[in-house]
This record gives sequence, structure tokens and C-alpha cells, in this order.
Amino acid sequence: MYNPQPETFIRVTDAGSFNKAAEKLFITPTAVIKQINLLEDGLGVKLFEQTHRGLHLTKAGISLYQDAKYII
Repeated sequence: MYNPQPETFIRVTDAGSFNKAAEKLFITPTAVIKQINLLEDGLGVKLFEQTHRGLHLTKAGISLYQDAKYII
């Protein structure tokens, strides 16, 4: 069964925003945010810190990004 959450996570990280990732994935920003929230809930960690300057990966996010890029 295909799980789009890791790919969405990679796209958000590479794009630096939920909106830009949504455009590249051809889905709504709301759908992107829901996928990221489900991924964070499933893993039990916070992957992004959102500031006025944009999104930044947490330490857990950096680790997951490296692993997800390797796997995908």
C-alpha cells in the first residue's frame, strides 16, 4: 500500500513551504498540512518549527529527511 506522507514531507522540506509543495504535488495546501500532521502524530515527534521566516526542520525532521531521501 502506497503512503504519500514521506514523499509529501520531502517535498515540503525541499520547497520550504506547504503552499509550494502543494503546487508541485497538485494537491491543496490543506491536504499537505493534514499529511504532515498525520506523519507527525504517527511518529510521535514534531518535524517542523514554523516561524515568521518560514519552516525549519527540527532535529527529528533532519534525521527523517536524510533517511527518507535515502529510501525514496
